[in-house]
Amino acid sequence: MIDAQLRDAKWHLTDGRSVRYEYVLPDATKADYVLSDRHGRALAVVEAKRRAIDPLGAEKQARDYATQLGVPFVFLANGKEIWFWDFEREAHPHLVKTFFSQEDLERRAAARATQKDLMQVGTDPKVAGRPYQREAIDALCKEITIGRRKLLVEMATGTGKTRTAAAFIKRLFEAGLVTRVLFLVDRIPLAKQTEDAFAQYLPDLPAYVLRAGRRFQDEKRITITTLQSMVNLYSEYSAGYFDLIISDECHRSIYGKWSGVLKYFDGIQVGLTATPCVASPEVLAALSDEEDTAFIRDTLRFFELDKPTYRYTLKQAIQEGFLVPYRIYKALTVKTAAEGGFPVHRSELDWSAMDPETKAELEALFAKGDPITIDPNALERRFTIPERNRAIVREFRDVVLKGYTGKDGVRRFPDDGKTIVFGVTKRHAATLAQMLDAAFADRKPDPAIRYADFVVSGAESPADDTSDAMAKIARFKKEAFPRILVSVNMLDTGFDCPEVVNLVMARFTKSAILYQQMRGRGTRTAPSIHKTSFTIFDFTGVTDFHGDAEDVPAEGGFVVTAEKGKDKGKPRGLLVLDVNDHIDPTTRGWVTLDEDGNQIRTPEGDAQAAELGARFEAWLLAHESLNPDQVRLLRMLGEVIKANAADLESVETYHFTMPPFSGMGGRRMVEAAFGGAAQLDAVLAGLNAAAFLRDAPDAPQPDTPHASI
Repeated sequence: MIDAQLRDAKWHLTDGRSVRYEYVLPDATKADYVLSDRHGRALAVVEAKRRAIDPLGAEKQARDYATQLGVPFVFLANGKEIWFWDFEREAHPHLVKTFFSQEDLERRAAARATQKDLMQVGTDPKVAGRPYQREAIDALCKEITIGRRKLLVEMATGTGKTRTAAAFIKRLFEAGLVTRVLFLVDRIPLAKQTEDAFAQYLPDLPAYVLRAGRRFQDEKRITITTLQSMVNLYSEYSAGYFDLIISDECHRSIYGKWSGVLKYFDGIQVGLTATPCVASPEVLAALSDEEDTAFIRDTLRFFELDKPTYRYTLKQAIQEGFLVPYRIYKALTVKTAAEGGFPVHRSELDWSAMDPETKAELEALFAKGDPITIDPNALERRFTIPERNRAIVREFRDVVLKGYTGKDGVRRFPDDGKTIVFGVTKRHAATLAQMLDAAFADRKPDPAIRYADFVVSGAESPADDTSDAMAKIARFKKEAFPRILVSVNMLDTGFDCPEVVNLVMARFTKSAILYQQMRGRGTRTAPSIHKTSFTIFDFTGVTDFHGDAEDVPAEGGFVVTAEKGKDKGKPRGLLVLDVNDHIDPTTRGWVTLDEDGNQIRTPEGDAQAAELGARFEAWLLAHESLNPDQVRLLRMLGEVIKANAADLESVETYHFTMPPFSGMGGRRMVEAAFGGAAQLDAVLAGLNAAAFLRDAPDAPQPDTPHASI
């Protein structure tokens, strides 16, 4: 079993040089395995025990062997668990997913020979010049020096997390503590932004963006990617491939279905977040969103902390002049302001203008009573009120161009500049963009130019993805037009455009995390336009919900309240039911054949294989109790699934009678590995439900020690 695990980590077991068995030591004892470099020089000792024996009981024995050989590394293994120990620098071994490959061990051994005292290596002030950035790096380095391997940094949006990370990486490289870094981002579009920053700050440390379907570039020092892009690739490498893993906006990685990929690599783990992350009972009790609570709880639990290693808040950054303060302009329509929902009477609607489906659904609703009550949170999801969107656009234009006099008698004018509008759905974003473009038509140099445009992320539904989103974002940042960009899940996190002076909240969210991320899009300074503040236009009540109110001093906000949109004599707008139905993009595709009738893998086929492989990996990651034999067989099955993605609708036991399983003992061998036919059937039922989206039968889950799924 240990031979197989070494083979999985790409060790050559029979070349007589890389792996030596029963190696006789100077005191005549024998080391079970000695792992050597390509020249036959010893690198590590492996002490092997039977599966029933706890490998940690062999710590002293293995350390004695390593000391006699003069090697720094020890692996303790029993076929089920693998523990790694750099015993000269760590008090205790720690659990790892795989043996390290020969190349990974060689890198670590070479780095040890030139390492410096981390606290004696300075932080480059040209990369991280602000005092709090250097304080953050010093705090991280101090923790690493005393042996901590999991660290968390909370820094407000706009305070330079990427620059801080770059300077931290540079310091660790100069100290010889790391030789290869994984930098995880939330979305691939943000990866390019990070790559450009690293090219500027770290020209001597080559970085690249790993996209789905590509392979690691071993010659590069920094890999920038998303967990999703790695899901079909990571297991081909040893757990020692990366020495440092940095997760930007880490809550999206840790609190997600791909978190198993993050846990796979053995390296120092550093999380970066702009979201306040303190798990006091008061903080958790104040959160209204379950995912926010889960984020704080799970993030701190992942990093094994009760508070971040270093914190630099929005309030501190504004007070010290590194971020700009903000004002809030609130103007709710009648419908939005209604507490507990707003009533809609049957007589208010123009039934003659409805399509049959809308009319039928509304008839069903009114059959239960008249009026019906509409939850404002359902606006632009299930219901849309066109007049409400027109009122928001008119109000925004009036205040930007004419200003508004508050209750204190002071007339204030928001800056007239780049604006982000946060919408709810693709349809809502397109509607607002068209309305805003028409409202500001007099300010366009040419009718064909878009004053307002929209971008939509397809993270939840690929059909919603805006195909040229990145080109639109680039124009918004670098060109005069568009001046307004309406966003759905695209610009709320990670987007960096200092010239943004207005944020329009046309979307309500209960998530404090998301609200703070959205608000952070306006906080950056922009000396080129003499930016001294930004304005939040709140048309949904989201700022009140999250405590940015007049009676509760905000973290840098001045609140102006407008009593607009409350004319009860105003004609009601049409209530339209927003029902959407569309073709599932994943069902589209061509099958192309060569001259011999063999299927040629098309880009669509590659995408289908990647999607199927991702579902398989997500399912496998969720079952950590599988033993190594079972994982190896399932990974072989995963390769079969990806290779035959276009034809497979499920995996059945007869697949184990075919290659590669037929040369290994076939179905009987596989059944024995899982504890019997019934247990294997249960495993396949769960796999089919997850990978092929089939309904899983009510089969009993295996409960034997061989297959605890």
